[in-house]
Amino acid sequence: MSVPVVIESSGGELPGDLAVPAEARGIVVFAHGSGSSRHSSRNRAVAKVLRDSGFATLLMDLLTEEEEQVDLRTRELRFDIDLLASRVSTAVEQIRGQLAVRGLPMGLFGASTGAAAALVAAADDHSVRAVVSRGGRPDLAGDALGRVEAPTLLIVGGLDTEVLTLNEQASRALSAPNRIEVVPGATHLFEEPGTLDRVADLAAEWFRDHVP
Repeated sequence: MSVPVVIESSGGELPGDLAVPAEARGIVVFAHGSGSSRHSSRNRAVAKVLRDSGFATLLMDLLTEEEEQVDLRTRELRFDIDLLASRVSTAVEQIRGQLAVRGLPMGLFGASTGAAAALVAAADDHSVRAVVSRGGRPDLAGDALGRVEAPTLLIVGGLDTEVLTLNEQASRALSAPNRIEVVPGATHLFEEPGTLDRVADLAAEWFRDHVP
C-alpha cells in the first residue's frame, strides 16, 4: 500500500508514491525518463518486486504538471539531465525526513534518461549505496560518471544494440564498480514475455547485495 507524498522542488511540487514494506532494509528512489512518470507500469512492476525483497520504494514525477505540458511540445526537458538530477537529489534529501524510512540506506533505479539523472545524483551524494539502470542512457551523465562511487548495474536488452553500445561506453567511464547485464531477446522497453521479470530480479539482487 503506497501513500502520496509531495517533493518540494525549485520548480514546484512533484507528486510521488511512497510504499514501505514491514521491516524495510532500505529504500529505492525511482528516476523516470523520456516522458514517463510515476505511473509507469514497467517501473511499478519492478518496484513491487523490490518491495517483496524488503525495500521501500518512491516513485515520483520529475517534472511538474506545467513542465509536462511544455515538454509535450518541445521534448527538451526530458533530456535536461542537470534538471532531472537536481530533482532526484531533492527527492533523496526530502524522503530521508519521512519517519517511515528515516535512517534507511538509499539506492537509485533509473530508466532511460532517468538513469543518467540517477548517476549524476549519486555522483553528488556518496551516501547512495547502489544504482541500477534499466534500458538507460548512462552516457548522458557525462563527466559525472568519473565521480560515481555507488556500485552500478546497467541492464540492457539484447536487441537494443545502439543503447548497449552507449552503455558499454559509460561502463568504461564509470569509476565505480559496475556490471552490464544483457537480457536476451529484449528490446528497449522490455515488452517481451519474461524480460521485465528478469530486470526486476536482477535489480532486487543488486540492491540486496549493495544497499543494506
